Amino acid sequence: MNCLPLLRVLLTLYLSIPLSIAAAPEHIGQQACLSCHVKEHQQWQGSHHDLAMQVANEQSVLGDFNKAIFSKDGIKTSFFKNKNRFMVNTDGPDGKLQDYAISYVFGVYPLQQYMVKFPQGKIQVLDIAWDSRTKSKGGQRWFSLHPDGEIKAGDVLHWTGPNLNWNYMCADCHSTHLKKNYSQKDGNYKTTWDEINVSCEACHGPASEHISWAKLPADKRNSQANGLTIQLAKATDRHWVINAKTGKPELPNKDAAAQAEIQVCAKCHSRRAQLDDDFVPGDDFRDHYLPSLLTAPLYYPDGQVKDEVYVYASFLQSRMYAAGVTCSDCHNPHTLARKAEGDKVCQQCHLPAKYQTPKHHHHQPDSAGANCIACHMPVTVYMGVDARNDHSFRIPRPDLAEQLAIPDACTTCHKDQQSSWAAKAIKKWYSKSPHGYQQFGQALQALEQQRADALQLTYGVLLDEAPDIAKATVAGYLGAYPSRQTLMTAMQKLRSSDADSRRQALQALQAFPLKHTIAQIYAMLNDPVKIVRIEAARILAAVPRDSLETQQKELIDKVTEEYRQSLLFAADRPEAQLSLAQLYRDLGQPDKAEAAFKQALILQPQFIPVYVNYANFLQQQQKEQAAFKILQQGLKVNPDAALYHSLGLWYVRNKETEKALKALKKAAELEPDTANYQYVYAVAIAEKQPKYAIKILEKAVQKHTGSIELLMALSSYYQQLGDQENSLKYRKQAESVLQYKP
Repeated sequence: MNCLPLLRVLLTLYLSIPLSIAAAPEHIGQQACLSCHVKEHQQWQGSHHDLAMQVANEQSVLGDFNKAIFSKDGIKTSFFKNKNRFMVNTDGPDGKLQDYAISYVFGVYPLQQYMVKFPQGKIQVLDIAWDSRTKSKGGQRWFSLHPDGEIKAGDVLHWTGPNLNWNYMCADCHSTHLKKNYSQKDGNYKTTWDEINVSCEACHGPASEHISWAKLPADKRNSQANGLTIQLAKATDRHWVINAKTGKPELPNKDAAAQAEIQVCAKCHSRRAQLDDDFVPGDDFRDHYLPSLLTAPLYYPDGQVKDEVYVYASFLQSRMYAAGVTCSDCHNPHTLARKAEGDKVCQQCHLPAKYQTPKHHHHQPDSAGANCIACHMPVTVYMGVDARNDHSFRIPRPDLAEQLAIPDACTTCHKDQQSSWAAKAIKKWYSKSPHGYQQFGQALQALEQQRADALQLTYGVLLDEAPDIAKATVAGYLGAYPSRQTLMTAMQKLRSSDADSRRQALQALQAFPLKHTIAQIYAMLNDPVKIVRIEAARILAAVPRDSLETQQKELIDKVTEEYRQSLLFAADRPEAQLSLAQLYRDLGQPDKAEAAFKQALILQPQFIPVYVNYANFLQQQQKEQAAFKILQQGLKVNPDAALYHSLGLWYVRNKETEKALKALKKAAELEPDTANYQYVYAVAIAEKQPKYAIKILEKAVQKHTGSIELLMALSSYYQQLGDQENSLKYRKQAESVLQYKP
C-alpha cells in the first residue's frame, strides 16, 4: 500500500494548524505611553479623567477634615484626622454613629466625594460631599447629596445602601480595566483595576500590541493597523467646510472612526445598564451596555434632560450628531476642556457673521441671551452643585412649554415671564415659531398619557425625519395598540439599521399572539448586536424546547444562556434577580426562580416589583397563602398602590369580594393617573354598581382618552344598561384609537 498521499495530506493538515492562539492585547499602564506621547500625557495630567479616583491622602483630599461638623436630620457627622488618616464619624448601616476611615476620593470639581471600605469587598460612597467651588460661588462647605427628606439607615439611598455602592454604581467609569468580580454565592466583591483613574487605555484600548508595533522599524509598521483595538480619527483628519450657499458647516469625509469614538465615550457618559465588564474600545457599545431611551421620568417628553442621564442619549437626538459631529470636535479628549472658550467653540463651524449677531439671537451683544450655549444647551444642576449642559442642541420651544409641561431656555433666564410671552417674542422675530429637529415631544407625551391621538402622532415620528433614538422610543409602544397595521410596522422595524429600534420592535411584538410573531422573533436570535439577541431570547424563553428542531433548540439555548449571564453579572442588584426569577420561571425551573425572588428581597427589601411578581409566581404554583403573605410583607415595607392592586386581585381570585373592592379602591386612590388601576377597580365594582363603575371609567377616560381598556369597558357597561347610543360612541372611539390615517 502506498502511504505517501495519505502522509502528504496529514502533513498539510498539521502545518495548517496554528502553533499557538494569538493572545489578546494586554493593558500595560500609562507609563508605557509617556515616552512617545508626552504632549497628550501632559494635557491629561490634572484632568477630570486623571483625577476621577485617587487614594485619599494630603494631596488628593480637598475637604475640611479639621474637626468639621455637618448636621442633618438629627445626625451630627464629623470630619477629622487620626494621624495621617482622614476619618468621618457618621451613622452606619445600623443607624449608630461610628468612625470610618476614608480610603479613596472621587473627582475634584465642582464637588468631591469620599469612599469607605466595608467587609465583603464593598466600598460605599458618602452622601455628604465637599463643595470644591470657591467661597464666592457658594463652595468650600460640606453638603448633602440628598437635601430633601430624611434618609435613615436601611434606606436604599442611605450611604451604606445599594444605591451608593461603588462596586456596582460607580467603579466601571472611574477606573481603567475594572473587573467587578461579584460572587453571588457568598455576596463578596473582589473588584480589581489596572489603573485607579481613567487612563490612556480606557479610551485607546489595551496597548501591548501597540507598543510592539511602535518598536518596529518605521518601514515595517502597518500604517492601517497600529496594534490598538480602536483606530480613533485625528483632529486633522476631519475637515469641516462651510457651504457657501447656506453658510452652514458640512463634513464631506464622514467615517466609522467618528462613530467608534462616540461609543467609547458612551461607555461612561450615558445612562445605561451594564451587561458585562468586557468592553474593549472598538467594540459595539450595545454588546456590553443597554442604553436608556427617551422615557419618563428620565427625560421630559421633548427629550430635554430631567433625571441624571449624562450626555449620550441627548446627543443622539441632535442635528449635530446627525451631521457627523463627534465629542472631540468640541472637547479636547485629553484635557476634556472645550476647544475654545464660550461661544468660540461653536464658531469653529458656525460663522459669527451669521449667528453672532442680533439678527439671529435678538439680544444685546455680550448678554446672556446672545450666548449660544445658554439658549441651545440649557443647564440643569445635579448633585446639588454640578451644572451640566443639555447636549441635544435644541432650538428653544416656549410655544410647547405649557402644552408639554417642559422647561424652556427663555424663561429659565427670564424668570419673571411666562413661556407664552417668550413664544410670542420668537414668533415676532422670525414671523413663525421655529420647530427645530426634535419634533417628537407631542407623540411621547400622548403615549405616556394614553391619549386618543397617540398612535397617529407615533406614526408621524416613525415616518418623518426624526432622530433614531426617538423612533426607537415610540416603536416600543406599538404593542399597546394591537392591530394588523401596528403588527406589520413592528415587523418592519426589525429590519432597521438601528439596534435600539430592533430591540424596541421586539418589545412591541411581545404584545401580539406568539403564533403570529415567533418566526420573526426567532430570527433575531442571530442579530449581530447583543441587546437585540438577548431580548429575543427573553421573549422566547418559555417556548417548549420539544417543539423545536435540534438546530433551533441549540440556538435558543445558546442565546438564552447569553441573556442569563448578563443577569448574573448584575446579580448584586434586585432588578437582575427579579429578571433571573422570571427567566427561571419561563424555563420551568421553579426552585431557581423562587431562590432568585428571595435573593432580590434580601438585596433590597424596599423593591416593590419583587413582591408583586413573587406573589404572582406563587399563585401560579398554587401557593395562595404564601402569595398572600408576600403581599402583606410588602405592604409593611411600603403601602404602595401596586401592592394594594395585587392584593385586591388576590382577594378576587379567592372570592373575598368586599376585601377585594377595598384594596382595589385604595390602589386607585393612591395612583389616580394609572389607567389600569381605575379600570380594574371599575370592573370589580360593576357587577353590583354598574353606574358607579361608569362614573369611575368616565373620569379616568378624561385623562386617558386613548385607553382601549377604559373605552371598551364603558361601551360594555352602557350596553348592559340598555344605552346603545353611548355604548356605540365609546366603541367607535376605541376603534378610532387603533387606526392610523396617513
